[in-house]
Amino acid sequence: MAKDTLTAGEARRIALAAQGFSLARPERAAGRRELTKLIERLGVVQIDSVNVVSRTHYLPAFSRLGAYPRELLEEIAWGKKRPLFEYWAHEASLLPLSAQPLLRWRMEDAHDGRGVWKGVARFLRERRDFVDTVLGEIEARGPLAASELEMGHKGEGGWWGWSEAKRAVECLFWTGELTTATRRGTFERVYGLPEKVLPKAVRDAPTPPREEAQRDLIRIAGRAMGVATAKDLRDYFRMPVEGFRARLDELVDAGDLVPVQVKGWRETAYLDPTARRPRRVATQALLSPFDNLIWFRERTERMFGVRVRLEIYTPAEKRTHGYYVLPFLEGDALTARVDLKADRKASVLLVQASHAEPWASEATAPRLAQELQLMAGWLGLDRVRVERRGDLAAALEDAVAPYDQPSVTAWRRA
Repeated sequence: MAKDTLTAGEARRIALAAQGFSLARPERAAGRRELTKLIERLGVVQIDSVNVVSRTHYLPAFSRLGAYPRELLEEIAWGKKRPLFEYWAHEASLLPLSAQPLLRWRMEDAHDGRGVWKGVARFLRERRDFVDTVLGEIEARGPLAASELEMGHKGEGGWWGWSEAKRAVECLFWTGELTTATRRGTFERVYGLPEKVLPKAVRDAPTPPREEAQRDLIRIAGRAMGVATAKDLRDYFRMPVEGFRARLDELVDAGDLVPVQVKGWRETAYLDPTARRPRRVATQALLSPFDNLIWFRERTERMFGVRVRLEIYTPAEKRTHGYYVLPFLEGDALTARVDLKADRKASVLLVQASHAEPWASEATAPRLAQELQLMAGWLGLDRVRVERRGDLAAALEDAVAPYDQPSVTAWRRA
């Protein structure tokens, strides 16, 4: 089959538009509707507990919408009338409720010990009686955190030192027999029964056949990425290898994905036929290292020519860019990266290191300074401080200096 050809730049701009970066940020703080619509566009947002700057699930919306009220995400994720739910999708994730029936095959697989961590499969197999006892406790008492379950042994290593009760509720979360009722201030998950937590319309929605559900998930991934290789598509919802190629071919045959060749990409790409093709993307944004745009490192390097590595677990002396590093998106390029830390006690957003990519321009530092100031105010911090570490540090320090630091907090005071 003859394939259309895209330049690397066209593919990159299509991907950025699909991810919501070609739209102007709202002039006022985004509301519930804009935030919900964005997450529906993305299809999934990864959750992570690391809070050096901000927990990652808050950041994709900030990158695209600007300084929205952080409590709004908590409301749509864990409030009473929530449009989102939690499950294992990319990793631990927030997703639109409409995706819940599409992931029931994964819950069924987990119940049978397939497609889950080995420890989960073993615990379900060897301790199902205990798991059922924990489930019965939540059925009787209502939503509970693992810390409220005085059952089984306390943590003794393995599974990050989790207690047996914690292991049990995590197994039940995998199988869909429990879901997240809410999250507490410490980010502690409270587990509840789906029939008590999820809306009736979702619970009563028919369960699609596995093949149909997987096609729908790949279709969502294709829309969210705009143009993507088979590996990119499979990674978005961490689809199993088995059956994936058949599902992809079925979507191509139906015209839901169009094979294309992207110059410089070794593998065939698949284009969402409804994808926008902007000639230019004018944006600037700090990206969480777990942002949908860059979470698949192979795709990031292919699209942007940048190797992004998470160095949290790398010894400090061996890190290249820092502990919690956010790449800076400028136009349709990644031009810099900053190692950030929110020093809440001092009310400072600390730039512990800043590095420029070879193609960064004189405009990079001033634009990055603007985003840092915006982020500081959004986080409720009074000022930005740049440490002299990295080849961009001097220019960034100069770019940050002219700002009237007290005005940073204007947004949160308004």
